[in-house]
This record gives sequence, structure tokens and C-alpha cells, in this order.
Amino acid sequence: MTFEGQYLTYNEYLQLGGTAIGEMPFNLLEFEARKQIDLRTFNRLKNQQTILQDVKLCEYNLINKIKGYLDTVNCSNGNVSSENTDGYSVSYITPENIANIIKSENKALDDTIRTYLLNIIVNNEHIMYVGVR
Repeated sequence: MTFEGQYLTYNEYLQLGGTAIGEMPFNLLEFEARKQIDLRTFNRLKNQQTILQDVKLCEYNLINKIKGYLDTVNCSNGNVSSENTDGYSVSYITPENIANIIKSENKALDDTIRTYLLNIIVNNEHIMYVGVR
């Protein structure tokens, strides 16, 4: 599987001090981070020939945040979300739980994106502009 249109490449991630994760896990995290950026910038960065440093740094931070959320979920007792010793039952974390965790962390993702991209102008337009002209 190939990933095109990345805002931050695997080598750039490592050069910025990114953790030594494999290239495929990185690609999946980068894709999720890029989708979060695209959602909040109304796809204004898609198909840009040059990706600004601010965008790369934003995505670097988003990747680390998303990875941290997923690591927290995955490390909690081997994907066990709850355990009952009375009648011995175990509930495991589902993909829906993971989606809900990322959804609940949207404020932190929003704050990161605003911090890096709020005043960025591409093609004479603020990339996060949502108002009426």
C-alpha cells in the first residue's frame, strides 16, 4: 500500500526526533493526522507543491498525540477495558472505543492545529478561514 500526498514523510519525522516506529505504523498515523488537518483547513493544503514548515511541525505533534492516545488504549491490560472477578468476565477494547477516545481528545487536536496553523496563508487565503467575505 502506498501513501501519497503526505505532509510529513517518515524520514522527516525521524529527523525531527520522532520515535523509532516502523514506517507502516507511521504512515497510518500520518494519514490520520493529515485527515485531522484537512478537516479543519477545508482541504486547502491538498495538492500543494510545497508543504510549509508550520504544517510539518503541526503534523509531527499530531502524530505524537494520536500515537500517545492509542498507546494508552493498547497498553491498558492488553486491550482489556474492564474485568470482573466475581463471575470472571473480561471486556476488551473495540475499534469503537478507540474512535471514541480520539473523539474525546479532539480538543487537544484542535488546540494543536490552531496553535500551528491559525495564521497561515496559502494562495492569499487563511487556511482555517470559515467566515463570510
